Formats: sequence, C-alpha cells, structure tokens
Amino acid sequence: MSDRMPSSRSAPKGTQWRSLRAEIRFVTLTAFIVAFVAIIAGGHIYGRYLANRESGGRETAIEQLRAESQSLRRRIDDFSAQVTDLQTKLDRAQAALKAIMPADNTYIVSPNQTVIAADGRITVGLIGSPGNESVTLDVNGKQQSIAAGQVVAVPPNCQVVVQSFDMFQAVLVATCAGAKPQ
Repeated sequence: MSDRMPSSRSAPKGTQWRSLRAEIRFVTLTAFIVAFVAIIAGGHIYGRYLANRESGGRETAIEQLRAESQSLRRRIDDFSAQVTDLQTKLDRAQAALKAIMPADNTYIVSPNQTVIAADGRITVGLIGSPGNESVTLDVNGKQQSIAAGQVVAVPPNCQVVVQSFDMFQAVLVATCAGAKPQ
C-alpha cells in the first residue's frame, strides 16, 4: 500500500488552497455584513411603521379629546350663564322679600298707623304725614317730634330710632335690652 493518494484525488497545492480559503472567508464575511445591514435596515423600517401606526391612533385620540374638551367648555359656559341668571333672580327675590319683611326690629309705619314693637314693650304710632325735617310719633302715649337718626329713650331700657322717612311712611327701629328676637 502506498501512502500516496491517487492523482485524481490529489489535494490542491498549498497556494491554491490558501487562495480558496481566503475567497471563502471574504464571501462569508461579505454575506454576514450584508445580512447584518439588511436586518438593521429592516428593523428600522419596521420600527418606523409601528411608530407611524401608533402615531395615527394617538392623533385620532387627541382630536377626540379636543372635541370633547370644546363640548365641555360650552357646557361650562352654559352652566355659568345659568348660575349668573339664577343669582340675579335670587338677588331680586331677596330684595323684594326684604322690602316686604324688613330686618329684625325694623318697622315701616304709615301715617296714622300704630305698631306694637319690641315684644310688646313699646307702642309706636305715626301721627299725620311726615314733615320736611321731622316726624311726629306717639311713643307709649307721648307725642314727640323726631328727626331722622334721632334716638328716643323709652323707660326702662328700650329705644326707638327713626331711620328714615318720606311723605308716605317712616322707617323705625325699636329695640329693648334683653328682648327676645322675633
């Protein structure tokens, strides 16, 4: 047996084999680089596709939220107008009620009218129509001419104050110390 191989199967000479191995390495390296660049480019393109798809959904959501926000602003404006209108009506109703029912211990007296004030401790009557500078009051049976703002002391611990008057009425405040509010 011979140690040699048949000539048809002989190995290439060293230089040719090295050259072939270098070409295979170059082709393999080039294929790897091309595949790597293709994977990177494909990943980038797919990432942009996904970002664009999410961006479209986000834009739709933003538009819906804007429309909803505008609708809510209109509703707030409508409610604000209603509140303002109701506040105006309430103020008018309170003013009308105050004109009908003045504050505690405040009495509106017409000419030749008598009122019992301060839990029945004082009787006040307006005698005749008020004059230009004063009114004539009957306080517990005593006639007195009183100007606006003047205080009349009524024994034991009460007082009557003329707040204002005009030709048709006088506004009086009658209070007693220790009197129970009405």
